[in-house]
Amino acid sequence: MNAAAQAAAAGVLARAEAGCLPVGRVSEQFPGLDVADSYEIQLRNVRRRVDAGAVVRGHKVGLSSRAMQRMMNVNEPDYGHLLSDMFISENTPIRADSLCAARVEVEMAFVLREPLPAPGCTVADVLRCTDYVCPALEIIDSRIRDWNLTLIDTIADNASSGLVVLGGRRTPLDGLDLRTIGATLRFNNRLVATGATGAVLGNPATAVAWLANKVHPFGVRLEAGHVVLPGSCTRAYDVQGGQTVRADFDRLGSVSAVFA
Repeated sequence: MNAAAQAAAAGVLARAEAGCLPVGRVSEQFPGLDVADSYEIQLRNVRRRVDAGAVVRGHKVGLSSRAMQRMMNVNEPDYGHLLSDMFISENTPIRADSLCAARVEVEMAFVLREPLPAPGCTVADVLRCTDYVCPALEIIDSRIRDWNLTLIDTIADNASSGLVVLGGRRTPLDGLDLRTIGATLRFNNRLVATGATGAVLGNPATAVAWLANKVHPFGVRLEAGHVVLPGSCTRAYDVQGGQTVRADFDRLGSVSAVFA
């Protein structure tokens, strides 16, 4: 697809986000889009936000668990950018009506001590370059109406990124088996889901290595200090105003978010 069409598709998504007004599939509005086009559309809107003052603080892997792939009817992961204006502290209420269609995911966040090498990044590289991990809630959001999207649509829409809440407890990787850390999700103290980090490609570090290699052809690098979200331990759950959401992890602590 030519650059003018990519720019037009990026504009459709940017206006939908700014007005909190979801739109139909961009894959239908712009027939012929492929995965490479959708990543270029994503990068256009990332650059727009950076030009407006945001800073890239990390990246996320989306659709890395079979539960999320089945939920979204896709068969491969995708990735998106995490910008400075996406990070919300635990004690800051989140206005649900500021998002198009908020859903919450339970994640173990990696914070890098060193840049990840790519191409050829391995799990061993991820373990060596990670400073610590911490509990996280990712508030995903879709500018595509009713979450009726394809892989191309979610990639173009920055992997349906919304907000990120990080827990305050930092845990080094020494002695952790990243494949077997259990997690629970509660809404207003009611248990709604259980899961484990092994749901993320068998090992969330595998998802981080995949990400480093995937973004390399697009000129993107995972840098020291970046936060990397490898994917959700459970399926995503709709969230609305008046709910308090809490995730608890074995050995990693907890993280919560309040929706107003």
